[in-house]
Amino acid sequence: MALILSSHAFVNNGEIPRQHTCDGGDVSPALEWSGVPAATTESLVLIVDDPDAPDPAAPRMTWVHWVLYNLPPSATGLLEGIASHDLPPGTLEGLNNWKRLGYGGPCPPVGRHRYFHKLYALDMVLPDLKSPTRAQLEAAMQDHIIASAELIGTYQH
Repeated sequence: MALILSSHAFVNNGEIPRQHTCDGGDVSPALEWSGVPAATTESLVLIVDDPDAPDPAAPRMTWVHWVLYNLPPSATGLLEGIASHDLPPGTLEGLNNWKRLGYGGPCPPVGRHRYFHKLYALDMVLPDLKSPTRAQLEAAMQDHIIASAELIGTYQH
């Protein structure tokens, strides 16, 4: 069975509802997943980013919106608007591009952007990386990814 990531808030390649953006409540969408390789997965990682920043017509960077790691493999999703203290036990957070922990919703300066929600199953529990950036987390999880899934949402002001 393949690892699958989905949301009731939006379909793959569909528009992210306003309440999950800076134009609304800026709350994280509910996410669900299934197909975690039970025998080999020790932890999960979730990264949400926008490769279209600042302008989809001339992207210059990938803007990171949310970084979570060491989610337990028994977790099957995250509730809408989940707060740090309500994350599954053992889950650690990394820094987004606003230099803070937690979710920061879509807030594109121009054009329609794509927001990639990426879930990774790892064959290890990562050490405490002390609020890593996406790049630091990706370096730590290199060679430990056993499955991955992706959900893309779009948004424009």
